[in-house]
Amino acid sequence: MIERVAARGEGVTASGRFVALTAPGDSILTDGTIVPGPHHVDPPCRHFPECGGCQLQHLDDMSYADFLSERILWALAAQGIGAPELLAAHISPPYSRRRAALSVERQGNRVLAGFKAEASHRTIDMQECLILRPELFALVEPLRRLLAALLPKKRGATARMTLADQGADLLIEGVRADDLASIEALTGFAATHGLARLSIDDGIGPQTQWEPEPVTITLGKLAVTLPHNAFLQATCEGEAALVAGVREAVDGASAVADLFAGLGTFGLALDAQVLAAEGSRDAVLALKTAANRAQLPLAVEHRDLYRRPLDESELTRFNAVVVDPPRAGAKEQAMLLARSNVPAIAYVSCNPVTFARDAKLLIDGGYNIRWIRPVGQFRWSTHVELVASLTR
Repeated sequence: MIERVAARGEGVTASGRFVALTAPGDSILTDGTIVPGPHHVDPPCRHFPECGGCQLQHLDDMSYADFLSERILWALAAQGIGAPELLAAHISPPYSRRRAALSVERQGNRVLAGFKAEASHRTIDMQECLILRPELFALVEPLRRLLAALLPKKRGATARMTLADQGADLLIEGVRADDLASIEALTGFAATHGLARLSIDDGIGPQTQWEPEPVTITLGKLAVTLPHNAFLQATCEGEAALVAGVREAVDGASAVADLFAGLGTFGLALDAQVLAAEGSRDAVLALKTAANRAQLPLAVEHRDLYRRPLDESELTRFNAVVVDPPRAGAKEQAMLLARSNVPAIAYVSCNPVTFARDAKLLIDGGYNIRWIRPVGQFRWSTHVELVASLTR
């Protein structure tokens, strides 16, 4: 019988056997036949399991939430950290992803567009998608027709789609628009489909072809300019869950450092004086401009926190710190936080393994994990996020 789901999505029996496409409670007969158990559901998408966008559509929400929690507990246990309080997992609903990168390729006269097949470079030609926002999925078929005229034979491209305040922001990588016909095709496509922005990148960086008004994304209550390729939480619902967790973790703090701040997802949601430190120059400029325009008590510093993390003397200015690093985690910053006197830390992570490594450093320095909330923004995938509260 399947007892749990492993990190890559396979079911695991008590004897340690790994069986693909199984759920907790499934039985495995001697001939390998899978007998579905109470947590095994019919996958709702026609492309599952071939499409690499989802790995766990055969799990019900209860077992998927358990998977999110167990991934975090396994990572902590590997560092010798006991199980903390786990809050109820957030799972973003279907049709909620507001950003995605689709693979596009030409096969003869056909243009395929969709996610890559699982563990493959092959593009699945997307005919439906239960994770994308409908506004983004509606662009897939028109995009095929557009790129049929622009994409050379045996060439591929990537379509990066983000839902901004003004509508869909589309960046196409791997195509050229160096003649009048191509430029007119792009601008006509953008106008017809009401895009907020259309850009191309032929290898020298994004070049905007269409942007009737400046593209923004609202964070907190503030519209912030959205740079090309800027990081954005995958769903509005997931963002709200993370923001709520951060606010609870730093509640009552009057001075907060928001590290790896990005466009200000967390800093702009706090009722405090905030220092936002970020390594991306475009994000820093966007956040600083928005904060200054609104006259917020938020200072922005362009700073590479891997090469120059905040040290103990700098950290004494704050009574709470928010940390939201990339998948690599924030080892250098965690080492200095462990030696600081900061009372409260909100740690947001998209990688339980590097979170557990950093949490071990903080615990050894005198912090305790109050609680962790698992967050499943990438519904039906093996990608796990979390927000954690740590205190001295």
